[in-house]
Amino acid sequence: MTGLGDAIIVTINLAAVTTVCLVVLATPLAWWLSRGHGLVRDVVTAVVALPVVLPPTVLGFYLLVAMGPNSPLMVVLQPFGVRTLNFTFAGLVIGSILYSLPFAVQPIRNAFEAIGALPFEVAATLRASPWDAFWSVALPQARKGFLTAALLVFAHTVGEFGVVLMIGGAIPGKTEVVSIRIFQLVEQLNFAGAHWLAGGLLVFAFVVLLALLVIERRIGRAVRD
Repeated sequence: MTGLGDAIIVTINLAAVTTVCLVVLATPLAWWLSRGHGLVRDVVTAVVALPVVLPPTVLGFYLLVAMGPNSPLMVVLQPFGVRTLNFTFAGLVIGSILYSLPFAVQPIRNAFEAIGALPFEVAATLRASPWDAFWSVALPQARKGFLTAALLVFAHTVGEFGVVLMIGGAIPGKTEVVSIRIFQLVEQLNFAGAHWLAGGLLVFAFVVLLALLVIERRIGRAVRD
């Protein structure tokens, strides 16, 4: 299967970059969402959760338009020689970040909310500033949420198809990922190759879910002890 190695490399690179970016970007958003209620937060929560229910092709279509050469958003980048982000690795990263956003925000938000108010009240009595309390209390106690988010985002990105196909196409060594490779093998009636790749993704998904269960059990045991 010519080009399979390139597809695997692109997939791993995309998943790794997306995971790092989303953990960084989702942390302040999840923290803000966990600190209260209100209409604005409900609206933001709904927007963040949209990729869960939105067909990937719909998100991919709007990203295709937004990152195209005729988009007002691209006007800012044109002086730097960038006319479009479609069919580029950078465009895939942007699409993957938006598509996997809820899988990063929700676990981290749940972890922040599970901490409760008491640890922060204790930190305040010790004259810790809100910033100090965030770094010394919130982040360490929310480590389960961060691990869950990282694993979910990585696995979700590896399994992407609709969004990456819409905005990245299938350029070998550049935007072709494993899920698209499977689709191409089926179109070519190469079911043996498709079985091999699909089986690999199936095993990968199982390992990720098993890892999440193990992490949840071990961290829960550590908290009880």
